Amino acid sequence: MARVYNFNPGPCTLPLSALEKCQAEFLDFHGTGMSIVEASHRSKDYEAVHNDAQKLLRTLMNIPDDYQIIFLGGGASLQFCMVPMNFIPAGRSADYVITGAWAKKAYKEAALVAKAHIVASSEADHYTYIPKAESYDRDPQAAYLHVTSNNTIYGTEWQSYPDFGTTPVVVDMSSDILSRRVDVSKFSLIYAGAQKNLGPAGVTVVIIKDNFAKQANNGLPTMLSYRTHIDNNSLFNTPPVFAIYLMKLVLEWVDAQGGLKAIESLNRKKAELLYSAIDSSEGYYRGTAKPDSRSWMNATLRLPDEEREQKFIAEAKGQGLVGLKGHRDVGGIRVSMYNAMPLSGIEKLVQFMAEFKRKN
Repeated sequence: MARVYNFNPGPCTLPLSALEKCQAEFLDFHGTGMSIVEASHRSKDYEAVHNDAQKLLRTLMNIPDDYQIIFLGGGASLQFCMVPMNFIPAGRSADYVITGAWAKKAYKEAALVAKAHIVASSEADHYTYIPKAESYDRDPQAAYLHVTSNNTIYGTEWQSYPDFGTTPVVVDMSSDILSRRVDVSKFSLIYAGAQKNLGPAGVTVVIIKDNFAKQANNGLPTMLSYRTHIDNNSLFNTPPVFAIYLMKLVLEWVDAQGGLKAIESLNRKKAELLYSAIDSSEGYYRGTAKPDSRSWMNATLRLPDEEREQKFIAEAKGQGLVGLKGHRDVGGIRVSMYNAMPLSGIEKLVQFMAEFKRKN
């Protein structure tokens, strides 16, 4: 079997060792005579998987004890409405920073169920940068401030997080969670779809501070209340068992690499190598994000014309470099280099870029 370098933006490449372990124990999980996807979610076998995944994530991200970790379905898109339903009280609103397509969708969903206020947006400049915090038109009474940490379509990412004061901060970390060390205590709620750095599609991780969770609105549908899932350890209904199981294997892999310090160092090297190749190409490859907002996870770039972009994508695929086509809304090239993308994948891509430029 010849595995390719998979640059798809999500679902995306996963650690080979995690996939191999999943394969090895898929039919007979720990001597039970059945697969983990057949086991009851109330069984001790699955309960151990569930709890171990929570413990690993808490350790790797250094999540404080006064935060809860819950596993939900519905992707990050469900969080777009769950967050405002739970945390915008009657008569108040929440602040939103619009830095890309997903941030805009989060705002639109909030506006359907409550009041939402755009405090800053880079849409007029095609989402090429992260707006500076000092420019925000913030509501001092906002129920929370919502940001999107990384923007997969446009290739921008928060390089650091400013002090937002006493306003609770909610962050969608779907596409860069576990890619670097962050101070979880800066946020009241973090949510992330798993299909980038955590595992396969199907499970969404929510990390929520206890005192923020206690502020949730009453009278919500049972499944849309965070209290339901906190009180039942994410087992009120059948959870996405397989996705959580494979996420646990991915978290074990992250731990074996040396944790987030080692992962962060590797991701920095990958990003620096790729962006250096772009910047030294004398304009042949043109990054679309401003340098101070460039993403480590998703680098977006253009070639001199669309014809050469299509040729680049096709020839790269022939070299085992797949998933490089930009999002349909923006075109161009997108290089997704999540945690499981090895440095050798970026090295091979950079070599291909140099050769492609020489020939074209």
